[in-house]
Amino acid sequence: MASTAPALRVALADDSVLLREGLVRLLADAGMEVVGAFGDADALLAALPTLTVDAVVLDVRMPPTFRDEGVRAAVRIRREFPAVAVLLLSQYVELTYATELLAGGEGRVGYLLKDRIVSLDDVRDAVTRIAAGGTVLDPEVVAQLMGRRRDPLQSLTPRERDVLELMAAGRTNAAIAERLFIGVGAVEKNVSSIFAKLGLDETQGDHRRVLAVLAYLQR
Repeated sequence: MASTAPALRVALADDSVLLREGLVRLLADAGMEVVGAFGDADALLAALPTLTVDAVVLDVRMPPTFRDEGVRAAVRIRREFPAVAVLLLSQYVELTYATELLAGGEGRVGYLLKDRIVSLDDVRDAVTRIAAGGTVLDPEVVAQLMGRRRDPLQSLTPRERDVLELMAAGRTNAAIAERLFIGVGAVEKNVSSIFAKLGLDETQGDHRRVLAVLAYLQR
């Protein structure tokens, strides 16, 4: 008699009660075992060490700020629980974090845009594929990642490139101003423009400076 493969164990987090309950029913109907359903990323992260999980499904933007809680949790899960597959559902393409999630190249990760999901079966199929070691990406995510990969600095002005080069050398805004013979305020405006053009928003705080330098070094 052939043995039956154990059901995939899935945990999920989404602040929408309707979507969360819909996902629970869908995954259960697909033969998966939903071991936890949470309204925010912190609750999922707190429970994860006590659960036996094959995959997690996360909304990108959840309480309390509705910015990037889900995707930050996904990065942390990939780091602390590498055997757990991660599927992100989002209305937006968060390129910085999508790149970080894919950087390892070992698979077990997915990123789907909510408004492009034709049916909940798409989610079920994605969970099955990433749990098996695959990678599932929305075509729009791929397109934006490839666009950034061509030249993330293409839109920068010559002055912004000079500022970024000095940032990469470890210079402060004051030191950059002195080197380029411009005011500190002008440097700050250039830095803000660099962040905006590289898609680094304010929620990333001081980390934006590091990410901007990484983009320069990877060019």
